[in-house]
Amino acid sequence: MQNTVSTNSKVKAITMNAIVMALYLGLTILVAPVSSGPIQFRISESLNHLVVFNRKLMWGVLGGVVVYNFFFGFGAMDALYGGLQSFISLGLTALLQKRVPNVIARLALNTLFFTATMCIIAFMLAPAGGAAFWGNYATLALSEFATMAVAAPVMYWINKSVHFEKRL
Repeated sequence: MQNTVSTNSKVKAITMNAIVMALYLGLTILVAPVSSGPIQFRISESLNHLVVFNRKLMWGVLGGVVVYNFFFGFGAMDALYGGLQSFISLGLTALLQKRVPNVIARLALNTLFFTATMCIIAFMLAPAGGAAFWGNYATLALSEFATMAVAAPVMYWINKSVHFEKRL
C-alpha cells in the first residue's frame, strides 16, 4: 500500500509539472513577437511565482523555459543561459520557502531574484560587455521586473482560491 501512495504522488508531481510546462510554453508562444531578445514581455514569467507557493512546481517552470528557448528562442545557448538564470532564481526562492514565512515577502524576493539575474541573459546577448551589455541588462531587468511585479498580486489572489501549496 505504501508503494502505491508513493507512486501516485510521483505521478501527480510529474503531471502537475507537465501542465505547468505546457502553460509556460502556450503563454510564451501566445506573445511570441515580444518574448525573446533584449526586451522581453513573457506573460509566462508570471508562472515563476508558483515556486513561492509550492517549490515542487519549479521543474515545470524550468522545463518550459528550456524547451521554449531551445526550439523557439535562440537555440541551445538560449536554453542554457535561460535555464541557468531560471534555475538560480527559482532555486533561491525555493530555498527561502521555510526561512521566509511571509508569502508577500517571498513574492517580492522572487521578483528581485529574477530581475537581478537577467544579467545572465544580457551576457548571452552581449558577451563582449560594454555598453551593449548594460543596455541589454537595463531593458531585460526592467521588462522582467514589470512582468513579475504585475503578476505577483495576481498570483497571490489566484492562490487564495486554488491553494497551490496543497496541489502536490
